Amino acid sequence: MITAFLLRSLDRKISIAIAVLLMVAVLVPVLNLMTGPANPLHIPTYIMALFGKYLTYALLALALDLVWGFCGILSLGHGAFFALGGYAMGMYLMRQIGSRGVYGDPILPDFMVFLNWKELPWFWYGFDQFWFAALMVLLVPGLLAFVFGWFAFRSRVNGVYLSIITQAMTYALLLAFFRNDMGFGGNNGMTDFKDILGFNVQADATRAALFAATASLLALSLLIASAIVRSKFGKVLVGVRDAESRTRFLGYRVEHFKLFTFVVSAMMAGIAGALYVPQVGIINPGEFAPANSIEVVIWTAVGGRSTLIGPIIGAILVNGGKTIFTGLFPEFWLFALGGLFVAVTLFLPKGIVGTIAPYLGKKKPRTETAPPAFQEEGVDAKIQAAE
Repeated sequence: MITAFLLRSLDRKISIAIAVLLMVAVLVPVLNLMTGPANPLHIPTYIMALFGKYLTYALLALALDLVWGFCGILSLGHGAFFALGGYAMGMYLMRQIGSRGVYGDPILPDFMVFLNWKELPWFWYGFDQFWFAALMVLLVPGLLAFVFGWFAFRSRVNGVYLSIITQAMTYALLLAFFRNDMGFGGNNGMTDFKDILGFNVQADATRAALFAATASLLALSLLIASAIVRSKFGKVLVGVRDAESRTRFLGYRVEHFKLFTFVVSAMMAGIAGALYVPQVGIINPGEFAPANSIEVVIWTAVGGRSTLIGPIIGAILVNGGKTIFTGLFPEFWLFALGGLFVAVTLFLPKGIVGTIAPYLGKKKPRTETAPPAFQEEGVDAKIQAAE
């Protein structure tokens, strides 16, 4: 039943995008592991890790597009869900270090030993198991989104007010995680990871597996998001986005539709954060910065809001440009990013994909020609009329 529901969501564009992501998930690790540095097709490990980070950003942008593009909720706090998923994975990775840390404590992470903690806090229990950490990657962002959305949507907070509240939530978490007594590493965060599932996190094979997992989960998330927006539920979401009052007057519980979508989107953002941490090698409170959430909005707008594929393309293009631009002109990057957002808003309000999609979907008009029988009848009639 679930498989049929997902497969019904596939159209030509989504199918092609998923196929490309799955092909990338296989081809890039193969070219990294099976070819030598002298081979022109070889992909270096650092390039693979860099594009793996881009794909986690693409998953985060897809999560935002689900609530902003199809439900009309402009969240400026999705960076918080991303960071919470990253911290859940970081806690698991820290527990895997064991006695190999700087201070050699088999239980306490190095930053706790440095701060004279005597025992492991209760909320760290269970993070020595991967299944528990993976569960928390989904539950913690999902629970926060549920509690926040329950109060916000039932109170009918909309528009810019909701955006400001989501940003305030993110900033509050930033301040909280900066505190050393929170038990999450304070300003320095968590780093110096060793293993994941028993494999060296720095090994080429592990990094290739992480890249493949990221691309595959992005493809799966795209499939799920497409299934949601193309279902009857998704049609109601569009109604909520375009005419919330009318949708409410038709008898739909609008807050329930918003809440479900917001929670699913938060879980997708948490998965993106969990995939980001082992590939980058660090997680700190800076990931909660409101500016990060605003950047996600820019990626989504550049690629094309309410297109699903557009945010993925936008995240990859903008972050690729960021890597190049910050290397050449690091002091001008923020100006370039702001200018890009203004330019897209003025000249490409539908984003890259939203602008070119109508032209790609156009078909050449068919020239209707009458069947031969009718042509012959027309000729005979003309001859009789002439006679």
